[in-house]
Amino acid sequence: MTTQAHKNESALLVFGCPEVPVQAAIGLYLAGRLGEGGYDVLSSGNPSVLVLLRVSDIKKHYIGRTIDLDRCIGEVAEGKRDAGLCVVFAHNDAGISYAASMRYLLPEARLVVIVFGRNAEELAAGVEFPCEKVVEKAVHNPGRLKKGIDEVFGWRA
Repeated sequence: MTTQAHKNESALLVFGCPEVPVQAAIGLYLAGRLGEGGYDVLSSGNPSVLVLLRVSDIKKHYIGRTIDLDRCIGEVAEGKRDAGLCVVFAHNDAGISYAASMRYLLPEARLVVIVFGRNAEELAAGVEFPCEKVVEKAVHNPGRLKKGIDEVFGWRA
């Protein structure tokens, strides 16, 4: 895959529940890399995950614009919001459901599902829709998860 984005291409990051610590670190990393690559990045999630991301990025170097996940899904469903790239973070069934919803709502978008946590392999086996997947049992250490993301996006490790 290419790392070059079309000028001002939008990327939507969909964060799940912040229960697994690795999500915030890898989310900041991904938002930063995508921003450097020319994407207009929008991060969506529940209030807790958005506060964690904002506190971790006090100067807004990586996480810029944010939106409540329910509002974001509503806007996408109504055709008010679109994205050329959608990345969904999933460590439970709800995350997989969000990914399936995004596949349905954004059929033309590149969809990457990052499946992580203690049951990553079992959870990833339930993904029955077209997407690219990064699957890793990462809970605290984002190293191998970062490597998988770098591979999917064609970034040198």
